[in-house]
Amino acid sequence: MTAVPSVTLNNGVEIPQLGFGVFQVPPESTVETLSAAFEIGYRHIDTAQGYRNEREVGQAVAESGIDRSEFFVTSKLASSALDYDQALEGIDVTLAALNLDVLDLFLIHWPLPTVRDYVEPWKAFEKILADGRVRAVGVSNFQVAHLQRIFDECDIVPAVNQIEAHPYLTQAELVAFDEAHGIATEAWSPIARGAVLNDEALVRIGELHEKSAAQVTLRWHIQRGSIIFPKSMSPARMRENFEIFDFELSDVEIHQIDGLDRGQRFGPDPDTFEGPRG
Repeated sequence: MTAVPSVTLNNGVEIPQLGFGVFQVPPESTVETLSAAFEIGYRHIDTAQGYRNEREVGQAVAESGIDRSEFFVTSKLASSALDYDQALEGIDVTLAALNLDVLDLFLIHWPLPTVRDYVEPWKAFEKILADGRVRAVGVSNFQVAHLQRIFDECDIVPAVNQIEAHPYLTQAELVAFDEAHGIATEAWSPIARGAVLNDEALVRIGELHEKSAAQVTLRWHIQRGSIIFPKSMSPARMRENFEIFDFELSDVEIHQIDGLDRGQRFGPDPDTFEGPRG
């Protein structure tokens, strides 16, 4: 089985650089989908309270026959949790749904700066970490200004910042800011919801390596040092996404892919997003 490299977070926790995302995987399909992913070799699972499939993720892990210690499970706080107390309660909800004693990584899903003071949930996360209920805590969709407030008003630096990133939205400045402050970057929508699959430059690079444009894109993320979790319910595509550790992009190819940036988001703008409340 292919060995997936790990990234060491700022508190020493090791996280697999390639994972499996279950965004938009229906609850009734989650166990079967994850079982196929586990067979291929995925051990890092990314879910969220808002995905409505935490319980099924926990079921898949429990029924896999694989030791819990081999899995890295991430979940995210519901956007409806607006204050300190609700954030504290959030970990109870997630641990119960996943049927786990300890969660590997817990994230604030969105900053929601026009809806709440996101510093309050983060202070709750600091307590959750201190209590040993999670191994690491982080944020998702936080911009530089959001992170700066955390640095200024709180004690713990997030271990992870999970952001939309792909060749059409490289987020170079934010990724560099994360790195400078010891925060690991995770990229959601790593192939831009499929938008990059027919990109001429990516297809051409893929032909040179006998790889698909998707594999080239995922390899670009890996060589950037980002953590990724492409989502697919197709076992063939799951396997394709896993087969990205047997080739390497040149510096010239990395530069070419960096040059595809057009600042194009396929998800919400974190500065103005106000929901969903889930």
